[in-house]
Amino acid sequence: MPPCDDATVSGVEPVVRVAEPDDVPAICRFGAEHVPPHYTPLIGAEAAAGQVRDWWDETSIGAAVAAGLVIIAEAGAQLVGVAQRGRYGDDHVVWKLYVHPEHRSRGLGRQLLDAVIGQLPDDADRLCIEHFAANERAGSFYEREGFPIERVEPSRTGDTALAVVWRARPLGRQTAQAPRQV
Repeated sequence: MPPCDDATVSGVEPVVRVAEPDDVPAICRFGAEHVPPHYTPLIGAEAAAGQVRDWWDETSIGAAVAAGLVIIAEAGAQLVGVAQRGRYGDDHVVWKLYVHPEHRSRGLGRQLLDAVIGQLPDDADRLCIEHFAANERAGSFYEREGFPIERVEPSRTGDTALAVVWRARPLGRQTAQAPRQV
């Protein structure tokens, strides 16, 4: 397949926005269509199917959308990217960041990430992200985006591909102090 420009999938530039309840079925389909082909070579078919089953179902996605935690990118009527944030203890975390294969390496991942950061409270001082150790492409992207490795959690199965790599990026935001003079 020839390389695509930003408009290949549907003929228009992607638009990034907060997901709405009507988007839930499309988000679930996106996960079902794109997660297994991406993850199967990295972590195996069973683990890839588990990702869809556990994290891309209508209940989980619906709750995250209802809470305003999901950002999507659309090109025309087609979903081409998904990001989801949440919390892990005191930390703000990106739980999902996926871009349609034909839209990768075009800046859409960064746009989704920027939209997530834009939703965080003003006093958020860092953002965490996690990925499977086998997902080296994601690791490289996060490293370029300022997320150095903080820790690696071994998989309960002992499979090194399923180890979870945690990264954190300081946000350098202003806290609730007096506004700066410009």
